[in-house]
Amino acid sequence: MNNRSRAALAALVGTSIEWYDFYAFATAASIVFNEVFFPSDLPGPVKTIASLGTFAVGFLLRPIGAIVFGHIGDRIGRKNTLVTTLLMMGLASSAIGLLPTYAQIGFWAPLLLVALRLVQGIALGGEWGGAVLVAVENAPEGRRAFFGSFAQLGSSVGALLSTGAFSVMSAMDGFTTWGWRVPFLLSAVLVAVGLVIRLKLEESPAMRQVRAERSAEDRLPVREVLQDSWRTVLLGVFALATATGGYYVCTTFLLSYGTGEHHLSESMLLNGLSLAAFLELLVTPVLSFYADRVGARRMVIAGLLGVVALSVPQFLVLGSGSVALIYLAMLAMRFAMSALYGPIATVLADGFPARVRYTGISLSYQVCTMIFGGLSPIAAAALAAWAGGAFWPVAGLLMALSLIGVFCTARLRPHPAPITTSV
Repeated sequence: MNNRSRAALAALVGTSIEWYDFYAFATAASIVFNEVFFPSDLPGPVKTIASLGTFAVGFLLRPIGAIVFGHIGDRIGRKNTLVTTLLMMGLASSAIGLLPTYAQIGFWAPLLLVALRLVQGIALGGEWGGAVLVAVENAPEGRRAFFGSFAQLGSSVGALLSTGAFSVMSAMDGFTTWGWRVPFLLSAVLVAVGLVIRLKLEESPAMRQVRAERSAEDRLPVREVLQDSWRTVLLGVFALATATGGYYVCTTFLLSYGTGEHHLSESMLLNGLSLAAFLELLVTPVLSFYADRVGARRMVIAGLLGVVALSVPQFLVLGSGSVALIYLAMLAMRFAMSALYGPIATVLADGFPARVRYTGISLSYQVCTMIFGGLSPIAAAALAAWAGGAFWPVAGLLMALSLIGVFCTARLRPHPAPITTSV
């Protein structure tokens, strides 16, 4: 296997494990943490918002992870940075699976849960940017969107594995006592597989060139990004809003809303989300391959407009009780999100010079997730509660995020220094 193929595989496997851990927490926060880690005498809506709050805090330190690991990745190299982030994420997730409950240790239970969630946030803050660059910088000319999609596929694989694991465990007796722990404990096995692959990885041509040209007068990567490329960072934050915040509205919040407001089956919705993740896994590389021909920016904008068109139907069908219609809406929405999520990595990577690219794209992505990723499910839950359980404010939020994303994506432009790719 040449380094180009190994880089794509390392990006896919590594991000799959990282996102598996992250989505496992999101799923558990939606359906079980409210009962396990909080007092039983709290009102149901309060426990739900508190549980989703533990999910949100993981986004607070992701920009810190982006700065710390972006600096290491731009100065030392992509490989060792990605090994570190993988270990941190896996160890934190395994520890969550061993946590005692509120009934056992009281208030310490949610505090420990939040602490481990913060470790996850720091780790994921440094993961995405490095995984994207490993794939994009090793891609052959004219294939960057396609190779970049392998890092993005990790989200689909991670979601598929996570929702699949929870779907199996939720159908068993004892789910709220021990079954929910199993998906977190499985993380240790997945991390071992990811480490084997990442330790064999070589640095990209762009990183080797940066090392050769570096001088003692070079500014800190984060300082250079904020001084010279702050407009690109800002545009990237809002261009990614639907890919992060919108995604969690259509997964984490939809799961909570469907089971709470419409009393739909947890396993039915989890199976639907698993089907949607499987579709995303299939179509993302195809759409990204096509994006290399029509333009990655155009494909992202098309995906965002698709989300706008599907925002109302996605929630409207929940009230029908029809499994077929619910699944169809989930699949259609995930197809639209695949069109934007795959190529957006290349659009953003093109906007920064190689010497600070890890820091630049990581900052854009992680500031976006801090603002939109963590808060969107909570904002959606609050809007639905304000509207008496109606979905229309949530659909409006999703449409607004996507229209802002269209404007910002259209204004993102490549940096004059091209990406150095493999030959």
